[in-house]
Amino acid sequence: MTTLLRVDASLRLDGSVSRALADSAEAAWKAEHPNGVVIRRDLGQHPLPATAWPALVATKLGAEAGPDHAEAAALAAELAAEVKKADAILLAVPLYNYGIAQHVKTWIDLLLIDPELVYGPSPIAGRPAIFTLARGGGYSPGAPKHGWDHATPYLERVFGDVFGMNVRIAAAELTLAPATPGMEQLIDASKVSETEAHVTAEQHGTMVAREVIANVA
Repeated sequence: MTTLLRVDASLRLDGSVSRALADSAEAAWKAEHPNGVVIRRDLGQHPLPATAWPALVATKLGAEAGPDHAEAAALAAELAAEVKKADAILLAVPLYNYGIAQHVKTWIDLLLIDPELVYGPSPIAGRPAIFTLARGGGYSPGAPKHGWDHATPYLERVFGDVFGMNVRIAAAELTLAPATPGMEQLIDASKVSETEAHVTAEQHGTMVAREVIANVA
């Protein structure tokens, strides 16, 4: 039996584009692989304690283990095991303040504590990862804020270069246009971007499911 680990990061439930794109990818994955298991972790609704990573790093730097150390170590081990057991990862992340939110960074920091994931050969190298990304503005080449998206390159660096996963991306831009004064002229473009991102997410979900099935066959 294969496992898809879905990690959501949006602070919103209703109206979240990153969640909706992940829904499209997950539905396509399930359609192709109905017997597969989906494990869920919602960082947006259930954030990890921001004190966990400092508690672990402090002991590595020579400090005595504090009262939170054992709990932080157990959490880091749980998160790493969750990722290692997954045949594929679906990560839904909105762009917040031109980067990833603190609760996403905490999750990644705790994963990077695990030496197997970092120093390799990574146990998840070669496995597929789908990013469904939502960007409120326009950050593509030619846009005034091209290069201001610091979330996507970071995620690619960690999951692609450090963990060695095969990353696929479905991204919607201008998602704040319908609700932001001054962006009215970009509403049509935002709808096109979101529609195209859903198509891409579905394609990724299908291809990842087929890839996973082929690897366990």
